[in-house]
Amino acid sequence: MATSNKTASLGGHGEAVTRRDFLYVATAATGAVGAVAATWPLINTLNPAADTLALASVEISLKGIEVGQSITVKWRGKPVFVRRRTPQEIAKAQADDKAALPDPEIDAKRVKKDKAEWLVLIGVCTHLGCVPGGQQVGSDRGEFGGWFCPCHGSHYDTSGRIRKGPAPKNLEVPEYSFLDGDILKIG
Repeated sequence: MATSNKTASLGGHGEAVTRRDFLYVATAATGAVGAVAATWPLINTLNPAADTLALASVEISLKGIEVGQSITVKWRGKPVFVRRRTPQEIAKAQADDKAALPDPEIDAKRVKKDKAEWLVLIGVCTHLGCVPGGQQVGSDRGEFGGWFCPCHGSHYDTSGRIRKGPAPKNLEVPEYSFLDGDILKIG
C-alpha cells in the first residue's frame, strides 16, 4: 500500500497543501514582521521632536493689555504681534476695506468675528523678512497707523494690510483661538 503523507485535503475542495507551502507562508509572515520591526525606528525618526512640538502652540494671557496696547510674543521662532485695537483703529480698518489695496482682504477676515478688537499677526515683513516697527509706544507706525518697515519703506494699516511700499502681501495672520477667559492660543 502506497500512501502519500505529503498532501492534505483542505475543506474538502480537493486543494492540496504541502509542507513546503506552509513553510513559504510562515517564512513570508516572519519576513514581513521583521521588515516592519526593522523600519519602525527609521519611520519614528520622521516624527517631530519634543522641542518642536512644544513650539507648535503658545498660550498667552490677555489680562492687563489695555486698549491701544500691543505686545510681541515669540512663536515658532517668529515674532507675533498681538494688538488690542481701539474703536478708532477698528473703524479705520473697516473703512479701508473699500480702498485700493495691493493685497485685498477685508478686516473681518483678519480677526475673529466676536473679538474684532484683538488683532494677531506674524510680525515679519512680507518683502524681505524684516520686523516692522510700530509695536512700541511712540514708534513710527507709518502713514496708515499700523506698522512701518524702515528697511524698504513698507507701510501697513491697522489691520496689518500692506498699503504702500514694496511688500507684496499683508502681514500673515496665524492660526489662533480664544480659550476660556482671556487666554489666547496661537497655533
